[in-house]
Amino acid sequence: MKAIIAATLSLLIVMTAFAMEKTVISSRLESNQNISSKTDYIVLGMGCFWGAEKRMSEIPGVLDVESGYAGGDLPGVGYQQILNHEKALRAGKAAGRNHAEVIKVTFDPEKVTLETVLAKFWENHNPTQGDRQGNDIGSNYRSAIYYHDAAQKDLALATQKVYQQALNAVGYGPITTEILPLKNYITAEEYHQDYLKKNPNGYCGLGGTGVKYPASNHKATQNDPLSSGAITDRMKPLNGKDLNFAQQLVIFEAENCEFCKQFDEDILNRWQAEVPVVATMNANPPAGWTLEKPLFAAPTIVLFRNGKEVTRYTGYNGEQSNFWKWLGFQLLSPGQQKIAFEQGTEPPFTATNLDEKRPGKFVDPITGATLFLSQTKFDSKSGWPSFFDPVEGSVTLHEDNSHGMKRTEVRSASSGIHLGHVFNDGPAPNFKRYCINGNVLKFIPD
Repeated sequence: MKAIIAATLSLLIVMTAFAMEKTVISSRLESNQNISSKTDYIVLGMGCFWGAEKRMSEIPGVLDVESGYAGGDLPGVGYQQILNHEKALRAGKAAGRNHAEVIKVTFDPEKVTLETVLAKFWENHNPTQGDRQGNDIGSNYRSAIYYHDAAQKDLALATQKVYQQALNAVGYGPITTEILPLKNYITAEEYHQDYLKKNPNGYCGLGGTGVKYPASNHKATQNDPLSSGAITDRMKPLNGKDLNFAQQLVIFEAENCEFCKQFDEDILNRWQAEVPVVATMNANPPAGWTLEKPLFAAPTIVLFRNGKEVTRYTGYNGEQSNFWKWLGFQLLSPGQQKIAFEQGTEPPFTATNLDEKRPGKFVDPITGATLFLSQTKFDSKSGWPSFFDPVEGSVTLHEDNSHGMKRTEVRSASSGIHLGHVFNDGPAPNFKRYCINGNVLKFIPD
């Protein structure tokens, strides 16, 4: 009866142009006149299909990647039905195998080999986790290769063996990926297609183990993106013994992640902060250290203390001030936080650096960026450290009408924290007095 229902439903889907579900031969692909008739496809399960779709579509020679569902016993279902069925399975209230979230990868065999596609499949998720991928738990997130002919089956099994050896070399367990004939493929709802293109503020999934598919066993093509190196330095697991045990920031990134590149450009490449930082493309914690929970997005910035995760900042899309504020709450004392983030003011004559006269520089306590040089400091008798000139570009000025006064607020350009105010009663040559809260200035002697 199930077979009859499935066949009837498939026929109706083909005849109905606006239906959500489609057969294995997607009408979306058939309508694309740019795709050559000499194509092949394979269906892969890598956990959540949003990040998988994006990763696999970046392979030269891949023509189309479509999100869908496959490998289950349920005909004609959608996203919510799959979630509901998984919940019922876990509660012991349902039977029948659930579908996995999958992607259908259509490629030109003359431009990219199936082995290249499978190599990227193995690299871009963790195939050792069973019915889960990162924080996504359930049989619908299982790792899978669904083949449609004997040649695909043989190559899937061969690449699995090669990749298992690479995983064994760095201490991973057995691969749990199921390799089965394709059945009951259903195209996912339209809002799932090209999800990260439609939602640029979405995150890149981490997923991968950081272990490269061995290049020596990989037949490269002219445009093969995997033809160089087996395991890059940045993908090797970090060793906690090489890091600062007391306090260490680790930036967990991913290949081909635009948000990671933006974070590097905006923040990491300009790092001057006192807290040590290291970046990695390996999703595992440094050896001997522990994460509070699995990673699920890139970049994820984790602060470790004494080898344990204290807090994390997940995802980045150019919001520099938000990141520095997050870090500031980890590094500053409550009194400093009140000044920096609540426009507070320290009591006069209380700053430890009020009478600091040594040659040196005064820096942002979070970013480490230089704000004032000691030769611009003078004694204003006001009770707060005063300067007649900041380092060029180090501060920004803002109108402040609080407390019934009209003043000009001074903020750090690098972190955005509140520093103080500027007045027009300073010494020559510019007659400015930058009246700054000393508790949000870190002095570094020459």
